[in-house]
Amino acid sequence: MSFSPPFASAIPPAWPSGAYVAGGLFLGCIADDFTGATDLANNLVRAGMRVVQTIGVPSEPPDADVDAVVVALKSRTIEPRLAVEQSLGALQWLRSVGARQIYFKICSTFDSTPRGNIGPVTDALMDALGCDFAVTTPAFPDNGRTVFRGHLFVGEQLLSDSGMRNHPLTPMTDSNLVRVMQAQSRHQVGLIDYRCVAQGSQAIRERMVQLRADGVGIAVVDALSNDDLLRLGPALSDAPLITAGSGVAIALPANFGIAPSLGAATLPAPSGAAAVISGSCSLATLAQVAHFRLHGGWVLAIDPLQLAADGEPFIARAIDEAAARLSSVPVLITSSANAQVVRDAQAQLGIETAGTLVEAALSRIAVALVERGVGRLVVAGGETSGACVQALGIRQLRIGAQIDPGVPWCHATQVMGRREGLHLCLKSGNFGAEDFFTRALTALDSGVLP
Repeated sequence: MSFSPPFASAIPPAWPSGAYVAGGLFLGCIADDFTGATDLANNLVRAGMRVVQTIGVPSEPPDADVDAVVVALKSRTIEPRLAVEQSLGALQWLRSVGARQIYFKICSTFDSTPRGNIGPVTDALMDALGCDFAVTTPAFPDNGRTVFRGHLFVGEQLLSDSGMRNHPLTPMTDSNLVRVMQAQSRHQVGLIDYRCVAQGSQAIRERMVQLRADGVGIAVVDALSNDDLLRLGPALSDAPLITAGSGVAIALPANFGIAPSLGAATLPAPSGAAAVISGSCSLATLAQVAHFRLHGGWVLAIDPLQLAADGEPFIARAIDEAAARLSSVPVLITSSANAQVVRDAQAQLGIETAGTLVEAALSRIAVALVERGVGRLVVAGGETSGACVQALGIRQLRIGAQIDPGVPWCHATQVMGRREGLHLCLKSGNFGAEDFFTRALTALDSGVLP
């Protein structure tokens, strides 16, 4: 079979003219939640790229000294129509500033439902970019996410056997990503399996050509290790669109001649008190909250039912109790609870009401604590991170060094009147070791990060 590039007829039209397009961005990224955005940015920084993360679609060009911009949306669980609309808005801005390649960042556990939003957004981005073929893989081996024969594993478990089967918004009960994606997309979905990936970039490109000729529009890609991702990266050098978790990001900067550099992760020195806000109910985060409490941290649990009953007085008491301890110990405010507690609250309040109530309370507490001197803030959970960042009025983050795989420290300037800015860590609920909260704060203070 004669070989031709798999994306040969899918090259996007010329980028619009503009002040920044002459240099342009190597990579323009659209993330479907805020923790996923920092997860992606973290891997790009580790691979040598200078990265800025924006909160929502910016109104101005990016800094001229960055190689990639990650636009963080809060679109993972909203109506598919709105997710498509917001993603296309981000794409339009990224194209206007000259992004050479578009990366739609999805969760490493493929969080979605049969309605979307991964499939509808991917379809819409493909249409807008004029491409008829794209790959997708949530693989992130450093965090135990691997894909084998099209099936997603979380550690040693199939996705459908993991804690994700009880996710309150996107319960994942099917591990077969070809089947999951096919339910969401109007494109035919195929597979590039581990045997092909093991043969290297040329074999992957030839497989893409074959799938495209057979009418396949989206291909799930197996990846069992970082080596697999590094083989996949060069095969995507001319792809207009990549839909993936953050794992593939380790292999993309090299396509633009960029090598790892410590300077890419430099942030200002930290200052101020420390606090953690946790809204995730993942098993990983529940273990992290327990570890924080066991090792001397002060923890205040938010009960959604009590919050619904008491309202403003409850939030005011929580702020006062936490603020009184800021000078002596790190504090943690949490609504994290096991699956049964979450179900009980949802049954009484309604799923949407319970989630909105807790997010609003946690974001208000975060704002109040920053106003009272917190300069180092860790937020756990994608939805919670989105609510807190928006409430704090943060529009842009510079990405720093990694704490655990997929989780970096970041820095925002001029937040809530703090001239020193705010050091912020946005952690996906499923990420991080058991001692994550304690170690993150200690490492930032000591300046010792992996």
